[in-house]
Amino acid sequence: MADDPVAGLLAAARAAIARREDAPAQQLYLEILRRDADHYAALIELGEQALSLGHRDAARSLFTRAAERHPAERTGCLTLGNMAFEEARFAEAEAHYRTALARDAGCAAAHRGLARWLSQAGREAEAQPHWRAGFAQGAATPRRYRGAGRAVELLYLAAARGGNVRLAPWIDDRVFAVTTLYADFWQPGQSVPAHDLLVNAAGDADACAPALRKAAQIAAASTAPVINPPDLVLRTGRAALGELCAGIAGLAAPAIRRVSRSELLDMSALAAPMLLRVPGRHTGEDFERVETSLDLRAALARLAGEAFFCIQPFETRGADGAYRKYRVMFIDGAICPWHLAISQHWKVHYVTGAMADHAEFRAEEAAFLRDMPGVLGAPALAALARLQAALGLDYAGADFALDAAGKVLLFEANATMTLASPGPEPIWDYRRPAVEAAQVALRRMLHRRAGRSK
Repeated sequence: MADDPVAGLLAAARAAIARREDAPAQQLYLEILRRDADHYAALIELGEQALSLGHRDAARSLFTRAAERHPAERTGCLTLGNMAFEEARFAEAEAHYRTALARDAGCAAAHRGLARWLSQAGREAEAQPHWRAGFAQGAATPRRYRGAGRAVELLYLAAARGGNVRLAPWIDDRVFAVTTLYADFWQPGQSVPAHDLLVNAAGDADACAPALRKAAQIAAASTAPVINPPDLVLRTGRAALGELCAGIAGLAAPAIRRVSRSELLDMSALAAPMLLRVPGRHTGEDFERVETSLDLRAALARLAGEAFFCIQPFETRGADGAYRKYRVMFIDGAICPWHLAISQHWKVHYVTGAMADHAEFRAEEAAFLRDMPGVLGAPALAALARLQAALGLDYAGADFALDAAGKVLLFEANATMTLASPGPEPIWDYRRPAVEAAQVALRRMLHRRAGRSK
């Protein structure tokens, strides 16, 4: 090692990572790159560290350099593909996956990523050979453990075709040795990796019901603690929401039913206005409001698929003409304020909303994050607590509005909502304490359920 100072620096950086000393590790990696700007392991491992700390732009730059400078290596391309997919830059993701496969035709993770995108895009015939190649060696995939000493073995159940909540960023790979098991490609009778804790990430009951049913079999046979039992997640589909919430005082859930395209064309069977949503879609995608038969035909021309959720909307427009959508997270028995989105458009979504352009909207959200009980009121908070109990999940979220009397008008409640951090711009600084509190609550729950204090 004395003859190779870079190897010594790399070993020291890895040891610092294992000790959870991120800043010293970063300096060691940077010193390696100062000596050798194209050092592959340093580029990849510093990129992984940056990604784990939420510095996505820095991570992207490091993985890009690794991919460009090392044309025989696949990891940079694969990770860039995964990042692009998470950010809904699908054409870019496809290109990265194909580059990874050109470098290593047997890369199962690249086959899985490409198959998922092709299926989502309706290119199922193209996807099938990639699905087969992606799972030719089985449904389980271990992640690299970066800690020191005995790890907590964590089994991470997921759906290969999507519908998962992003919990992985909050699972410390210096504490947990994670094996992902894609439940939809697991068969009863096959072995299940040994584990101390089981985390079910399959969260969309409408998009991944087959995976959830298999995940429920795996969880039922496990003796380990289970985060978000799959059988409980299965009850949270959109059309089942009304039944799940029936009888909750102080809360109203929308009437939702699943209908076919042909049924929708018979407008006499439906009451307008209505909202149409493609199953498995979130964040305002494939979501239309229909007021007339002309609206209906135009909406159906824009929407893909043969089945839709037909939702009777609440009237939630405020006296100021704006629509408000609150979000809270249910984490380990606590109710955590997450955000308040305000928009002049009925389709309220935080990312595409008007929050960045209106200081008064941000001030209203800041008041909610500082004093959720005071803003929502005791009756609404009690209704949310009853909703949390009805869901029975360790981790979930709820989107809702309030009527003039303070009643909760529920839009959705499920295990698909993520704890994504706000952007680095100073205008979002008021959000950071609430965001960090929820993220800490999730981490603490994982450690507590695994029998590790933190």
